[in-house]
Amino acid sequence: MSTPVWPSSSWTGSPWPRHGGQAEGLLAHFELPVDHRLEDFSANLNPLGPPAWVRDWLTRRLAGLEHYPSPDYAAARQAIAAHHQLQPEQVLLTNGGAEAIFLAAALHAGQRATIITPSFGEYARACCAHRLSINEIPLSPLDFSLDIDALLAALTDTDVLFLCRPNNPTATLIDFSTMVVLLEHTAALNCRVVVDEAFIDMVDNIQGEAPLTTLLARYPHLILLRSMTKFYTLPGLRLGYLLADAATVQAAQAHQPPWSVNHLAAELVAPLLEDDAFARRTQRWLASERPRMAQALTELGLEVVPSQACFFLIRPSANHEMTSDALFERLLRGGVLLRHTHNFAGLNGEWLRVALRDAPANQRLINLLKKVLNDCLR
Repeated sequence: MSTPVWPSSSWTGSPWPRHGGQAEGLLAHFELPVDHRLEDFSANLNPLGPPAWVRDWLTRRLAGLEHYPSPDYAAARQAIAAHHQLQPEQVLLTNGGAEAIFLAAALHAGQRATIITPSFGEYARACCAHRLSINEIPLSPLDFSLDIDALLAALTDTDVLFLCRPNNPTATLIDFSTMVVLLEHTAALNCRVVVDEAFIDMVDNIQGEAPLTTLLARYPHLILLRSMTKFYTLPGLRLGYLLADAATVQAAQAHQPPWSVNHLAAELVAPLLEDDAFARRTQRWLASERPRMAQALTELGLEVVPSQACFFLIRPSANHEMTSDALFERLLRGGVLLRHTHNFAGLNGEWLRVALRDAPANQRLINLLKKVLNDCLR
């Protein structure tokens, strides 16, 4: 069977969506109706959320929109600090994880950045916005592991290093001991380390390892970025935070517009962090679905990068005689949206990212993948 050719030339002037969950342009390109039914596996969100109580909670607090939020977000910062056993002065509340990334870049405007790739594209956008020159250090093309020795050797002319843990889109995780080696080395170089842990709450297999928050006291050049969007399925509310030493937080805050975070988002922080039952349900879902999906995807003959997060990086094997672009299109026409990788440095669209959803949705994806791949082999 001939392999379908992706009409790349027709995408001139019409770039791929930068993020997941953006189907409109793709539907138009493939001449599919706007109401084409889709199951979205392109956005890495918790399928269990938001917690059931959130909608009513928000409704009851709409009257608060008549007033400005507290300029220092003291209650939210206190809740986050207590959650991580830190001080409120080490917490900066942000308008989603994206603002935290841009604030971290603002601290090094005009300087030199290194980004471990492939990874989230907003690090490069933030660096460009603040006139940082960028050096990219690629993960291994075989298994997307980090060559720590090569990284350390490349950091001699770097002011700030951006990395993602677990990494998006590869779902790989740099372990705690390697992070300590990296932080020791960068401390001597006066190189800041910015670690985006947007998906760290979706990691369920690092029991026994201390969180990186325990390293903040020892390494004042460490910045941790967190998002509450993914875990609580609140992408429209925009809620995140930055953790660092007090001086760094104060410096980052100087670049932040006043009242950056809205009243509802700020007030929601404490009750979200107190919902231990929701966190346990999420961990049970991960413990069940991630290994099941890893096995199911592998049994289809796909190449599957071992995942430490709530998503997988996959591509057809050589036996399928099908490109990832062709598989993407067929799944889209079949009612499933995956995440392309054309705008992840070094991947060039050769892989697809698949978010985990609930068990019935995941099984529907597996069934459609099986049909598409079997049709290819006929």
